[in-house]
Amino acid sequence: MKITRLLTGTALLFSSFNVLAQGTITGNMESNFQFLRDDDKINAIQPDEKALINSYINVNYRNSGFKAGLRIESYLPRTLGYPDRFDGTGLGYGYVGYENELVDITVGNFYEQFGSGLIFRSYEDRALGFDNAMNGVSLNLRPYKGVTIKTVYGRQRFSFTEGKNVYSAGIVRGADIEINFNQWFPKLAASDFRINGGGSFVSRYQEDNNSQFILPENTGAYGGRLELAYKKFFINGEYIIKEQDPSQDNGYIYNYGKGAIINAGYSQKGLGIILSAKSIDNMSFRSDRDAALQDVTIGFIPPLTKTHTYNLAATLYPYASQPNGEVAFQADIIYKIKRGTLLGGKYGTDIALNFSTAYEPRKRAIAPNEMDSSRVTYKSDLFDKGDLLYWRDVNVNIKRKLNKKWTVEASYFNISMNNDVLKLTDEKGIIESHIGVLDVQYKINRKHTIRGEIQGLWTVDNKDRGSWATALIEYTVSPDWFFSAVLQSNYGNPVEEDRINYPMVFVGRIWGATRLQVGYGRQNEGLFCVGGICRFVPASNGLSVSFTHSF
Repeated sequence: MKITRLLTGTALLFSSFNVLAQGTITGNMESNFQFLRDDDKINAIQPDEKALINSYINVNYRNSGFKAGLRIESYLPRTLGYPDRFDGTGLGYGYVGYENELVDITVGNFYEQFGSGLIFRSYEDRALGFDNAMNGVSLNLRPYKGVTIKTVYGRQRFSFTEGKNVYSAGIVRGADIEINFNQWFPKLAASDFRINGGGSFVSRYQEDNNSQFILPENTGAYGGRLELAYKKFFINGEYIIKEQDPSQDNGYIYNYGKGAIINAGYSQKGLGIILSAKSIDNMSFRSDRDAALQDVTIGFIPPLTKTHTYNLAATLYPYASQPNGEVAFQADIIYKIKRGTLLGGKYGTDIALNFSTAYEPRKRAIAPNEMDSSRVTYKSDLFDKGDLLYWRDVNVNIKRKLNKKWTVEASYFNISMNNDVLKLTDEKGIIESHIGVLDVQYKINRKHTIRGEIQGLWTVDNKDRGSWATALIEYTVSPDWFFSAVLQSNYGNPVEEDRINYPMVFVGRIWGATRLQVGYGRQNEGLFCVGGICRFVPASNGLSVSFTHSF
């Protein structure tokens, strides 16, 4: 009997290997390690464990229409600045499903987005420690050519504690339809017009456990979107209404929420123009009405700001989208001066202009004697901005290749941010800064390149922490090695003892799909932002190691 069981088990094992061999396995792994030490000068504290590490491995399997995958996560303990809800080792993400031309079904964990994400966006941004993955069922249908129907049902990931996922209190249900009219109507496909449309509905169920207010247990949000394009022009927009959703974010008021985003643009060879506008009012929407910060958000407020990459512009005064209300505008112009002209030179000159701004929406308060039991506290209109500035950014970038070896890039940023709203530092009121960057690259030969940056930031009236400077030098041996040294200095701080330098050095090696980077130095405290979402990162001093591999 034992021999029979052994033979049967062996046969099943080889059968499983044979099935796996018929499919494809892909994935990646990542590990971020820190060894930190005390640094009284910048208030950096060595944790009790001294060493911190975040590690992940994703494995995905496909065989014909069958699909399955998992992600193992490990925080022993989590790296500095990560939310304190990440702890332990275990399964953080797993799914099984099936897909063909008609249907795509996933059971388990999944990510999804409706439209621009304003009504629903489930996604992961590992750099921010953000992950609101759904746990439930996703069913997508393509019943007709050009028609896609998406449905989602489940709970959102809230934390990863002791190696296990903890999900939000509320249940999220939603459906979305998108129609590509060019595919649906053959005659339209042959024209210069392109038309896409869509509509979404999302609801959250959460038990009313509040002893002070009567809270709606089912809250819905709904809206539509449309995109029109003709030759080199396009315009698209989305409008969403959120029903009464008293929450910690809005002080448990019963106002409806509304949000609108409009983009229009024109593009041709050498010229691109994009104009955008956004109006948001009371659009914080979570699967737990009592949550805060970036926890279990159902909707995503797309930022109308340029994503800066230079150190001083990106890290000192970033902007985070305001879900409770903002009226924002942005203009992007990209122009290439033709090569062979006086201003274009031999290779042409690239010019990028960007302007973005955000204001508080105008809210007309309802007098207490006119307020009824509905707890609707104000009235507002779309794109009706108030006088209170949240943010303004005017920047220009000019890039020119001088010859085969030299490339020069210069940038200027004028950023004004309202610290009473954004609360990035201890300063009060508007902080206005001027930032200049000079970026020079020299190509020694086909494989060896050296690049240098000089950056300066000056605040008007020497407000906040005064003037900053950053210097960077980077040496690359393509495609294998890279070396860099960075010095950030708060040389103009009004408080002399706070004029601190933050030096860092990095070395890295790339082997195809494998990358290893080692760094050492000081890191200034502040907000780390990606796409309008931010997290606070404390000051640190020590060693960092990053490893990634794809297979």
